[in-house]
Amino acid sequence: MKNIAVIGAGTMGNGIAHVFAQNGFGVRLIDISETSLKLGLETISKNLDRMLAKGLITENDKNATLGNISPFTSLKSGVENTDLVVEAATENLKVKLDIFKELDRICDAETILASNTSSISITQIAAVTQRPDKVIGMHFMNPVPIMKLVEIIRGYSTSDLVTKSIMQLSEKLGKTPTEVNDYPGFVANRILMPMINEAIETLYNQVAGVKEIDTVMKLGMAHPMGPLQLADFIGLDVCLSILKVMYDGFKNPKYAPCPLLVNMVRAGKLGVKSKEGFYDYSASRKAEQVAVQFKA
Repeated sequence: MKNIAVIGAGTMGNGIAHVFAQNGFGVRLIDISETSLKLGLETISKNLDRMLAKGLITENDKNATLGNISPFTSLKSGVENTDLVVEAATENLKVKLDIFKELDRICDAETILASNTSSISITQIAAVTQRPDKVIGMHFMNPVPIMKLVEIIRGYSTSDLVTKSIMQLSEKLGKTPTEVNDYPGFVANRILMPMINEAIETLYNQVAGVKEIDTVMKLGMAHPMGPLQLADFIGLDVCLSILKVMYDGFKNPKYAPCPLLVNMVRAGKLGVKSKEGFYDYSASRKAEQVAVQFKA
């Protein structure tokens, strides 16, 4: 594989494009919004500057990486003659199904179609295509340039050949691929989201405050980030969406989203990206100030 298309220039999409480009692949970064494309490329450049300042890469490395990325607002033009398409659009079932229907129509017959979905069924996505054997999940972790894990999700019909190919490709990116089967939440979020939800329930039931809950998990369980801070970092809307997928998939009440989480998303308190969640990020992206709603 040499030519990769990445759909979506947001946080995950630009991170995925960055990693492929840095490892010598030709990348077409696709987004319908020119503004999003510009911001995505600026983010990649800033992240490369951070790596440059730390001595992890050279100026030539940075220039080569940026030179490997071509922006497109046209899906058809962007995926032309690509070996792999990685979809990193919003975590919305209808959006993803529409994208994969179109990809199946316009991509070469041998092109592998991957989704960066964090919870939506790969089997369901593959079912809207005529190539379910060539549809697979590549769930990168955020921030993509730093995190080593890639969950490789096999749909019901994903072939052994495609799975092996994507596992090997992930290793070429310097990642550690881990193969999992297609069930709601896969492995990462099936374990992580109930923990985050339980932390929110603990706050909702006034067992302890925001900082206290995060401190217990950081110092008591050696987590690098408390669950409430992590939820803010992921995006509370994303957490809610994943919990809904698992609840719908398993019909088990342990996956039911906490009412506090639901209300915060309704109120637009989504975490870092809205500058307020469990913490206040108006002055800094660091979780230093608890949001006013949760101050004692």
